[in-house]
Amino acid sequence: MTTVFLSTLLKHPVRDQHGRELGTLSDVIVTLPADGYPAVTGLLLAPGDRDVFVGADRITAVTDGSIQLADATVDLRSFTRREGEVLLRADVLGHRLLDPERARLVRAYDVVLTPSGRGWTVTGVDVHRSTVWQRITDHTDHQIRDWAGFVALIGHTPSSGHRGLLARLRGLKPAQIADLLEGATPAEQAEILHHVHTDPDLEADVFEELDDDRQARLLATRSDTEIAAVLAHMNADDAADALTDLPQDRRRPVLDTLPEPQRRQVTTLLGYAHHTAGGLMTLDVVTLPGDTSAAEALAAVRAARGLQPQALTSVYVFDEQQRLAGALTLVALVQADAAATVGDLADPDPIRVLPDTDPIEITRLMADYNLLTLPVVDAGNRLLGVITVDDALEAAIPDNWRQRQHDTVLVPDPDTAPSGPETEQ
Repeated sequence: MTTVFLSTLLKHPVRDQHGRELGTLSDVIVTLPADGYPAVTGLLLAPGDRDVFVGADRITAVTDGSIQLADATVDLRSFTRREGEVLLRADVLGHRLLDPERARLVRAYDVVLTPSGRGWTVTGVDVHRSTVWQRITDHTDHQIRDWAGFVALIGHTPSSGHRGLLARLRGLKPAQIADLLEGATPAEQAEILHHVHTDPDLEADVFEELDDDRQARLLATRSDTEIAAVLAHMNADDAADALTDLPQDRRRPVLDTLPEPQRRQVTTLLGYAHHTAGGLMTLDVVTLPGDTSAAEALAAVRAARGLQPQALTSVYVFDEQQRLAGALTLVALVQADAAATVGDLADPDPIRVLPDTDPIEITRLMADYNLLTLPVVDAGNRLLGVITVDDALEAAIPDNWRQRQHDTVLVPDPDTAPSGPETEQ
């Protein structure tokens, strides 16, 4: 036969070359390659009250009714899992897989096995919950999806470190990975985070996208040094927020572990109330004296590679007393004559707020004046930092509005969309 479903195999006996029953099939053993399809390496046979191993090279036929072996020889020693071995029934069937194309976790309700020149391989997965009638009949009322489009989450086996999960995760946006974590079980979270942890920049980006409570819970499971390592790759304002959400007795040890100059920036931001302009602002800002040319200003923006891109949509002009004297958008700067000075080009009276301004007023001002950044100044009109529009929106949107719909995060390509809805996550 060309293909067979795992659920079908598990219902039928294993027989020798003469048709004598040797036991029932307990599980199918595979190894997971970095890419491609898992190869079947053996079967678990249950001749009694324990599982024993039968090598895949002993399989001579697979039919609707049974699996046939080349002979009746069975090693009656109890099966012990070897490094890299995955059990399809125990580890995959009924468990969830990562679907990178749709940025979601889906459950494997059945697995498709296909013969090849070298034996049997896993080629497909059924991620649709079947009705009782469908389980009795067949799977043909919906599309079976290609196994290569998924990544199994199997944290207990060393092979999991070589299956390309990190590469697949890098293909997602940090916000999508955060969505996965927020909808994952603790075991699934642990495996996803294990792989994300090998890319410190990606890890920091993902933690920045988590909601405050979940971020705090996940960070709290780590040591002070490990927390500081994550925060060290965050923007200073996000690191300050994350530090604030930690238990009070852990804040100082983590802060002391941060590298300079980030520790100094975080300490500055911690001096402001959390839900105020001071608490929302970033210190990433390009400031220039008024006699700077447009060409020089663009060079300064170009050189600011370590700053948040969202904070570079405007540059700010200061006077001889270091007071805010103007704001100039990056678009206006690009369109200006290269020799023109920023003092002449800038808006001399930009909208600004004091550090104690609340998020609602901040959002109103940014909406009314179409601002992507909003400067924060002290009582002497000296620039302290800027608030980016994404941080303003995050602070203003109620928590219950911020919950993302995990089943609608991506619009699938029509050519690859399944024929029916995936009803279970």
